[in-house]
Amino acid sequence: MYKVFLKPLLFKLDPEKAHYLTFDLMKLAFGNAFGRFIAKSVFGYSHPKLKKQLFGLTFHNPVGLAAGLDKDAKAFNELSSLGFGFIEIGTLTPKPQPGNDKPRLFRLPNDNALINRMGFNNEGVDAAAIRLTAKKTNTIIGGNIGKNKVTANEDAIKDYEYCFNSLFDVVDYFVVNVSSPNTPNLRELQDKEPLTHLLNHLQKINNSKPKRKPLLLKIAPDLTNSQLDDIIDIVDSTKIDGIVATNTTIAREPLSYPKTEIEAIGMGGLSGKPLTKRSTEVIAYLKTKSNNAFPVIGVGGIHSPEDAIEKIKAGADLIQLYTGFIYEGPALIKKINKEIIKQNL
Repeated sequence: MYKVFLKPLLFKLDPEKAHYLTFDLMKLAFGNAFGRFIAKSVFGYSHPKLKKQLFGLTFHNPVGLAAGLDKDAKAFNELSSLGFGFIEIGTLTPKPQPGNDKPRLFRLPNDNALINRMGFNNEGVDAAAIRLTAKKTNTIIGGNIGKNKVTANEDAIKDYEYCFNSLFDVVDYFVVNVSSPNTPNLRELQDKEPLTHLLNHLQKINNSKPKRKPLLLKIAPDLTNSQLDDIIDIVDSTKIDGIVATNTTIAREPLSYPKTEIEAIGMGGLSGKPLTKRSTEVIAYLKTKSNNAFPVIGVGGIHSPEDAIEKIKAGADLIQLYTGFIYEGPALIKKINKEIIKQNL
């Protein structure tokens, strides 16, 4: 139904306007207990073998929603009724910020892809934390945290600490985002020394809590093998719980559009099918080189059950959807879970 009726209408609109309209429609359809029950009946799929124990948490299934769609934790209750095993909100920053100038979200339908330069637009972590107290679902919620655009990198640690403390009581796990290409100089925090310092600081706070929360790191697909080796070392030295691989890419290959059209769009992170191969390569490298030393959440270019299975076989312990969810609709979640059971993975 989504691909036949709703998607053609949404794709006639500006991508960002379509996003907000979709949220309004979800609120209208699934904003009450009856609507969520119907949605679960249509889109949900459960099987005992889908359950996954990871990070001390029980995931009802391994298919999650990646950060970026529900930045402000405004639709996680409705989204949970579509069959996701977990939902990651954010990226959130300490202070509200508008993000980059519009237009900042672009579809590339011939390639089943998106380019975005949203720039961590959000209403601030405290507003999201309040919304999360109204949780009406037992779906696992992750909190993806970042820094404000105006915060210098040498002060970034304070932003991450603020977000961590603000969300601690209302999320089940954390993801540290230093890999978005849309905040100036943010990716410099992926360098070994500042990243180790940041993660050690958060771990110190985490370990001081009565019960710590899983802490993961989201990395870029554009890292070299040498940089991935550094990531493996950092996971080992800081004792964080795992990696989310990967964020969007600054690369523009392979795309079917003329170079002039892509250059006209400008800066931003590319997601969707063009990222499928590279994100899988990163997952496989991390798992092989580390001797499967830590869990990896695989994200990037999952548009079919086959894409999901490829990620899992490469070593992904869980997977996340974003662009594939936009292009394929909520039916994709059930299809993937059924294929996982069919292949006995």
